[in-house]
Amino acid sequence: MTKDLPPLLVVDDERNMRLSLETVMADEGYETCSAESAEEGLKLLRKQKCFLVVTDARLGGMSGYDLLKEIKKSWPDMPVLMITAYATPKLAVEAIKGGAIDYLAKPFAPEELLHAISRCAERHQLLQENAALKEKTLESFGLKRIVGESEEVEDLRNLIRIVAPTDATVLILGESGTGKELIAGAIHLLSKRQGQNYVRINCAAIPEQLLESELFGHEKGAFTGAIRNKAGRVEEADGGTIFLDEIGDMSRPLQAKLLRFLEDGTFTRVGGNQELKVDVRLIAATNRDIVTAIKTNAFREDLFHRLNVVQFMPPALRERGNDVILLANHFLKQFCCLMGKQIEGFSKDAERMLEMHHWPGNIRELRNAIERCVILESKPKIQVTSLPDFKLEARLRKTDHDNAHIAPSLEDLVSNFERDCIMNALAEHQYSLNHTAEYLRITRHSLRYRMHRLNIKFEHGGDEDTVVPEEQ
Repeated sequence: MTKDLPPLLVVDDERNMRLSLETVMADEGYETCSAESAEEGLKLLRKQKCFLVVTDARLGGMSGYDLLKEIKKSWPDMPVLMITAYATPKLAVEAIKGGAIDYLAKPFAPEELLHAISRCAERHQLLQENAALKEKTLESFGLKRIVGESEEVEDLRNLIRIVAPTDATVLILGESGTGKELIAGAIHLLSKRQGQNYVRINCAAIPEQLLESELFGHEKGAFTGAIRNKAGRVEEADGGTIFLDEIGDMSRPLQAKLLRFLEDGTFTRVGGNQELKVDVRLIAATNRDIVTAIKTNAFREDLFHRLNVVQFMPPALRERGNDVILLANHFLKQFCCLMGKQIEGFSKDAERMLEMHHWPGNIRELRNAIERCVILESKPKIQVTSLPDFKLEARLRKTDHDNAHIAPSLEDLVSNFERDCIMNALAEHQYSLNHTAEYLRITRHSLRYRMHRLNIKFEHGGDEDTVVPEEQ
């Protein structure tokens, strides 16, 4: 463990003591640097990264206690171990209150010193591992993870860049699987809070009776099983960002408490009376139709307006055109790397099938489909046979019957008319793409694009020109 540690700094005005400590440390594999005064020690700390400072309490010039104060001002996470030949309970309390990690009275056994240093070494390693893990987690939420070249996705990335540096509350609305969590993570990563905690809660995954306790904490005895005080996730996120996913599933009583929290950051724990306050940026998301939820009294309108400072609506995958193939290749590389397989890409038929599917599960569904392909495929390119048949997924798409009670918009009426024209023309020309395109006075590419936009699914016939379309 010691080989990965930076050196520890020994500060003592007695040369023999410095040499003795350096020898003990060297025998245990610790690298050391030393200073004969507090002033010299501070200069070394500005130049050299250390994992621990071991200092005598009494030094010529600035004392060890003054050195402790200066270190805590400039390097608040730096552990300091105080040693002294004039130990008293009062001085020990002063050192610990000042931030010293331990206090040893001379003479002390080398084992005492080594035990204290070992604890600091373990602490340093844990902090480094936590920092690396945090950095890796944040990297997974960067703008680069929002893959796509469509205009809608580029607009989305630009909006994230503009909104992220502010403290504005954000509401993300969109279908399941469109990347709402990626948007929330990217906002935190590009904000001034990026070095603080990023806390995520799925409101739909926690039972209603426990969600308030999870969010705001509880006091001992607040309910059966509350055997001690527990801080909530908003306290954990103090100074950082909290992301409430599936907020549309939150109960109305808890919505009221959240509304109050959003006003000024104050709250009380379950079973408590003390008002607490935190500084937290809130990002919320839901895949529910928020307008319908408000009209049916399932969601508070005042909470919606409080959350809806900046609104994001990531597009559904079926609205992103060529991004389907771009994302498919992105996931293909990921899974090939994970599974140690070499697959070059997709066959033309497989690409056509990916382009024509409606993707009710959006990016999440596409990712799962590509994972299946990589598992099953034995050829250099993904074949249609490795893709799901999408029959079950197609049934998830909303039908006209499901929306019969909603008056169709002009856009829907035009789309339905265009769909009927194309379907009739295909039937009249024996499902030939070339002849149908010529009849409609558009290019073959434009015809295929319109079929894709209108979600007309087809299977290939005897040749590349012939298709057999069918509605999903």
